[in-house]
Parts: sequence; C-alpha cells; structure tokens
Amino acid sequence: MNTSWTVLGAVLPVFGIMVAGFGLRRIQWLTAEADQSLLRLCVNLLLPALIFESVLGNTALRRPENLLLPPLVGVATVLAGIGLAWLAVRFTGLATATERRTFALTAGLHNYGYIPLPICILLFDPGTVGVLLVHNVGVEITLWTVGVAVLSGRGFRGGWRRILSPPLVALLLALLLNALGRFLPIPESWLAAGKVPMTAVHWLGQCAIPVALLMIGAIVADHLPELRGGPFARVVALSVLVRLVVMPLLFLLLARYLPCSLELKRVIVVEGAMSSAVLPVALTKHYGGDPRTALQVVLGTSLAGLATIPLWIHFGGKFAGL
Repeated sequence: MNTSWTVLGAVLPVFGIMVAGFGLRRIQWLTAEADQSLLRLCVNLLLPALIFESVLGNTALRRPENLLLPPLVGVATVLAGIGLAWLAVRFTGLATATERRTFALTAGLHNYGYIPLPICILLFDPGTVGVLLVHNVGVEITLWTVGVAVLSGRGFRGGWRRILSPPLVALLLALLLNALGRFLPIPESWLAAGKVPMTAVHWLGQCAIPVALLMIGAIVADHLPELRGGPFARVVALSVLVRLVVMPLLFLLLARYLPCSLELKRVIVVEGAMSSAVLPVALTKHYGGDPRTALQVVLGTSLAGLATIPLWIHFGGKFAGL
C-alpha cells in the first residue's frame, strides 16, 4: 500500500480541480447556461469512453468474483450508510421531514465516482479501476431506487427508469466485449492504451474526470449563499461523524474480513474513506429535498475529508492487508 504522502498526492489534485471550477463560476468563465451541455457531454460521451478504456482488455474483470460481488457490496454499503444517517438525524435538530430525509440520503451516500475514480487510477492498476466501475452499478441502483424514495418521501415510482443510463449501457457492453475478447477476431493488443484503435477513446476518457470535477466546483459556488441557516453546526458535526468516522470503520471491517479479490478490497478501502456524494445537492431540486441541508452535509464532509481521506486510505490499506 502507498504511503500517506502518495495518497495525499492523489487526493489533492481532485479537490484542486473542484476549487478551479468554483473560481471559474465566480468569474463567470464557466456559466450556469453551460452546465446542462457539459453534463450531457460528460454522461453521454466522456464517461462511457473512460469506461471502455478501463474495461476492455481488463483481465481482472474476466473473473466471476469481480463481476458478481462488487455490485452487492455497493448495494449493502449504501443501505448501511442511509440507515445509519437515518438513526443519527434525530440528533441534528432538523425540524421538517424534508430536511431529515435530505440528511439521511446525503450523509448516507458516499462519493462513489468522480473522487474515488481518479484516486484509484493514480494509486492502483487498471483491474482495480474496472472493479470500481462494476461496484458502482450497485450504488447507482440503490441511489435511484431507495435513495430517491427516501429523498422524495413518495416511494419507488420512476426510480428504475433512471438506472438505464449511457454509462451503465457502456459498462455492460464493455464487460461483454471484454469477456468475449479472446474469441473475437480482434487482437487484444489493439485494446491497450496507446494503440491506434483506442487513442480517441483514451483522449475522450481522460476528459471525463476533469470536466465533472469542474462542474462540481461550479455547483458548490452556486449554492454557497444557501449554506448558513438552521442547526448548521450540528448538521455538519453529525454528517462528519456518520460519513467520515463510523462508516469508514464499517468499510474497513468489510475489507478485512470479506472473502473477496484484492481489487475489491482496494475499492472498499477507497470508497469507505470518501466524503458525501455531491449528486444529492442537484437531486434535491427535482425530488423535493432541502438544498441547504444537502449543501451543509456535502461541504462539511468534503472539507473535513481533505484531512481524513488520505489517513483512512493509508490506515485502511494496512488494516486490510493490502
């Protein structure tokens, strides 16, 4: 496992790009009118390209244990996080049901893509990156079903339709092609990074993470004026306790004792260290949540995560025997 300085070196660029997005929004070089176009570009083209690059030719994803268990871990950890946050919400001082539901989802859902993905790319091999993508299928399914039901308070209506997204389709197709790679009349060497057929895919995939992180920073800048108000201190303190203290311990126990591949253990350690996901800030607008509560949780855990994420990954790697 890498030293804490190596881990910190992987984490800081991620937050640095988010800060750049924040600054670009403030000076109006990245305008709100561009958000929808950039989001569609990222979700429909750049992220699928990154998925294809990470999955095709990935031998780790030809082992059944790396296809079946990671999504189940994703489902279980999100359910555990939301459940723990729901137990903690009574101590936050939040008055309305909307605020409480928002806290439960936002504090319970860890950042599963745009921060752990570049960290895994920088710290580990392509096999681990591929397993992370497969793991995230379980997280997405749980988010768009249970997560949306918790946030809206209206049950599971409509959540299933959002699961079938371009990244998921790209992942399923890439997994199929990867599994059949040895039987297809295509030299596997052509699928390696730097080879001519994959050059365009590689270039597009390398844009996915920076573009997404810039947008996250811009979204934070938009909602910053809403940060203060309500039981601010208690909301931040409880979200940090749930997301960055208790849940990492549960993740590390899972990484140590779950009989699984090395790649999945690495994914569990990295995911367990994460701060809250940023996506619920946007979801509150569409599903009747409370944007202020979501922003307080996301910013509180993200700022605290600057200190805790490298420590948890470093300690977790030793604890899990990586």
